[in-house]
Amino acid sequence: MRCHPRKLVLLAAGLSILTSFYIYMHGAESGNNQGSIWTWDRETWSEELKSHYLHFNVSIEVLAGGFPSSKKYLTLGLSSVKREKGSYLLATLRSIFSESSEEELDQMVVVVLLADFDLPWIQNTLHQISQDFIAHLEKSRLLVIHVKQEHYPPLSGLKRNFNDAPDRVSFRSKQNVDYSFLLHFSANLSQYYLMLEDDISCSKNFLSSMQHHVQSMGSSPWVTLEFSKLGYIGKLYQSKDLPILARFLYNFYQEMPCDFLLSHFHRLLTQDKVFRFRPSLFQHMGTFSSFRGTYNHLKDEDFIEEVADNPPADIKTNIGIFKTHVPEKAYSQDVEYFWGLGPIGPENYFLLVFHEPVGIDRVQIQTGMDGKDELHSADVEIGTKLERTEAIVECSEFQTLGSVEQGQFIKSEVQKLVDVPAICLRIRVTASQTDWVIISKIQIWTVKPDKIA
Repeated sequence: MRCHPRKLVLLAAGLSILTSFYIYMHGAESGNNQGSIWTWDRETWSEELKSHYLHFNVSIEVLAGGFPSSKKYLTLGLSSVKREKGSYLLATLRSIFSESSEEELDQMVVVVLLADFDLPWIQNTLHQISQDFIAHLEKSRLLVIHVKQEHYPPLSGLKRNFNDAPDRVSFRSKQNVDYSFLLHFSANLSQYYLMLEDDISCSKNFLSSMQHHVQSMGSSPWVTLEFSKLGYIGKLYQSKDLPILARFLYNFYQEMPCDFLLSHFHRLLTQDKVFRFRPSLFQHMGTFSSFRGTYNHLKDEDFIEEVADNPPADIKTNIGIFKTHVPEKAYSQDVEYFWGLGPIGPENYFLLVFHEPVGIDRVQIQTGMDGKDELHSADVEIGTKLERTEAIVECSEFQTLGSVEQGQFIKSEVQKLVDVPAICLRIRVTASQTDWVIISKIQIWTVKPDKIA
């Protein structure tokens, strides 16, 4: 296996710089808030370190919003520039705030860097944000910041490592510096930091979903968790790593695009495996790129607007299982699925037995793939009584919610049909079919406290 000498040099230099900087940062002060200007303490470097680092002493203007009185759980950072075609920033902010509960909003702060040098655009954008999101600004849930052009390193005459056109190199290099400033500013606002773009939409209650996944990591070390497969969208970091990541992006700002640098970063900090969770919690909604206004059709096929609750359950079926496509995969909300062997008939079922009784609000079931291996005929039922013996666990007293049609089942306001907690959910086959069956998604949303009478 061959490795390009440039990559070896870059990785070696990066590891050396990261190590030195990590030691330095643990002894450094975090920064000062001086009215409307936020300034990092002046850095003093040894002569040895000066040879490795670009000059970095920047003042960041706070244009709107106030600092939270206490440290939050999550900072959401996004950088925005003037686009030739379209503008998505306000829609992105609306999605962040509207898809979050009040409890979730109290745990987060959104930081928007207006990263363009066009002052009229900044003034107009700031006016729109101040009008549309005044309540969030007043509650210190939203901060708008800006860095003057004089604080940026050179943005022209840069290296063309990937044979990009000079304007493309300048654009992606500036983007690295934008993110570097944004990360530095956000380093002490919360426990975690989420990198977003200014043209995304969010799944409902995304913060709660992220908290669940962070908890699932337990004590396992990690540098980056990913909640989207696209670009810089949905990358989660621990705030303690932000200063070193900011410096990394700044020092290598002209070497390669940001997404390349981010992938190097987690490997340099010894996270070799990519931790990406599905379904994706963020979707790219922009039609035109911020670079030249070119058409951008990128979409994340794993995005789900509202991630299901899927309360813990044991899963049983008497349908034959094909290889590793086990029943649990139908309930995991991942891209995998249950694949059952045909033929099947009225004696077959697929059963979820919940660990605790649950109030069910909505059920959605998807079978088949590309029009094949659909479940043709089945009823979906809720069981409200559990009978346990030493040998078996049986669910009974079923009430029918409806039937699978064209391989799909969707039922809302289930609690109006079944007004007692559910013990289990059963998909009961009602007619024979020779085809195999794929159950790709079983999604269950539980009754929220505000819906309980």
